[in-house]
Amino acid sequence: MTHAIRDPALTGAQRAMLAGRRGDGAALAMRVIVRLARALGAERLIPIDSAHVDGCLFHGQVGIDLVERLIAGGARTAVPTTLNVGSLDLLHPGVVRGEPGERADARRLMDDYVTLGAEPTWTCAPYQLPERPAYGRHVAWAESNAIVFANSVLGARTDRYGDFADICAAVTGFAPLVGLHLDENRAGQDLFDCSGVPAGTFETDVAWAALGHLAGRRSGTRVPVLTGLPGDADEDRLKAFGAAAASAGGVALFHAVGLTPEAPDAATAFRGRAAERRFEVTAADLRAACEELTTAPDGRLDAVSVGTPHFSAAEFRALAALLSGGPPFDAGVEFWISTSRAVLAEAERTGDAAVCRRAGARILVDTCTYIAPVLRESARVVMTNSAKWAWYAPTNLGIDVVFASLAECVLSARAGRVVRDPALWEAS
Repeated sequence: MTHAIRDPALTGAQRAMLAGRRGDGAALAMRVIVRLARALGAERLIPIDSAHVDGCLFHGQVGIDLVERLIAGGARTAVPTTLNVGSLDLLHPGVVRGEPGERADARRLMDDYVTLGAEPTWTCAPYQLPERPAYGRHVAWAESNAIVFANSVLGARTDRYGDFADICAAVTGFAPLVGLHLDENRAGQDLFDCSGVPAGTFETDVAWAALGHLAGRRSGTRVPVLTGLPGDADEDRLKAFGAAAASAGGVALFHAVGLTPEAPDAATAFRGRAAERRFEVTAADLRAACEELTTAPDGRLDAVSVGTPHFSAAEFRALAALLSGGPPFDAGVEFWISTSRAVLAEAERTGDAAVCRRAGARILVDTCTYIAPVLRESARVVMTNSAKWAWYAPTNLGIDVVFASLAECVLSARAGRVVRDPALWEAS
């Protein structure tokens, strides 16, 4: 039996916007949101507190065409709007290679979004900025790792918004009431019991990313619930988990019992329902996930890339501590840190950025090394502590990846070859 597709019920103000009372640009944006709501079966639209836009990354002329049509129609963002990474590092001109025409188009697109009223944040981790969505508030965020962090760690509510839907939500100030905006869709579905993994294993960053990769591969777009984790995990550990789960499987919401706001206990995370599937996680599972993310044998190393999602101030501190007093990186290994300009300003203030530069690290802002041509063209083997980077880079860049901990990244960059820490899995 099929059901008739209906337009969502609109308020008087929403109908007026659709009719062009706020200008042609806002009317275009509202048409997109209404048709999206219709396709998804939303009964109505809801106001949003903020938006995070991914369309500022240049993929072709269509991106410029849309945003400049919005501008020509008088559109401006109606809610606070942050911008995801673009295709250029605007603070360090020349770092990103490319044809002059493509670079000009990429800059034009980035400038256009600022003209629309968006903040030039240029980060895939808007949750690291001072203004963050409050618990239970509705937002329209794009970028997979930002979506899963907002839903899971902050307890805000966003569905999966991609290019063009994100800026249209920002211009109208509305989003369809569907998906993870609704209570019933936020209940856990899969249980991952991590109690069998020695607690010491989770003291390293690589374990959280590996667990995220494992959960993403097994859950797909479902909602995983994690039990048996240490209760003192910080946001960077949860960031690593969420980014990996969102990349490997499309997870947009997870519940970590005792760690995330909608999961004080397992019963609450599942909203009183029984788990549909159960997985017992072992240390061997995590090691296998690490191996799955590694495509290169030990030996040659050309570069290291960290900061996908963007490096936080706490991660700068951790890296600076690893580097202080030690030898510099091998001259044959590039070491790149991707971060936001806001976090870089803090790392400059504390001196952590200076410590990293003295060791030989180079810092990239506004973009990322797996989507922009930054690594030298001869690079063939790259080490990273990011499961997201390891997942996408082989296809995007045509290189081999070694997935490792941040400490191993430092050891390897100093040695000029892949170095493994034999103590990494001793606790398991």
